[in-house]
Amino acid sequence: MNPYVVLRVVSKLLIPLIFLFGLYVHFHGEYSPGGGFSAGVVLGVGVILFALIFGMEAARKAVPPYAARFGMALGALLFASVGFASLIMGGEFLNYTVLHPDRTYVGQHIGIIAVELGVLTSVTSVIIAIFYAFAGRERSGDTAED
Repeated sequence: MNPYVVLRVVSKLLIPLIFLFGLYVHFHGEYSPGGGFSAGVVLGVGVILFALIFGMEAARKAVPPYAARFGMALGALLFASVGFASLIMGGEFLNYTVLHPDRTYVGQHIGIIAVELGVLTSVTSVIIAIFYAFAGRERSGDTAED
């Protein structure tokens, strides 16, 4: 019998709740502490917990390393595209009010949500990529003779 059966069962219940909490932190970030960075950390930690309990191969099947690299670029592109869209529409970089000229508060909401999605994507992907990089390294100096 696997000695970690309780840990695996509990983590199968906890990991979806961790992801749900990360989404809550992200989408409730306008009204309370939170937002893209905090939610990205929570989502990244959920993947790390999955990898620590079920192994690196299972984690790399769930979130492949190329998906983490793609997410880093996609998040930065989304963040920058909001800024360039506001420049093209005649405002300053990341001036959200020009995104909806009739109702500026709608433009601010659109801009904030888009930027926060970019931050969420980048932070989650960077945390996963850093974990994969460190978890895939071999220990130097460890030999069987030690």
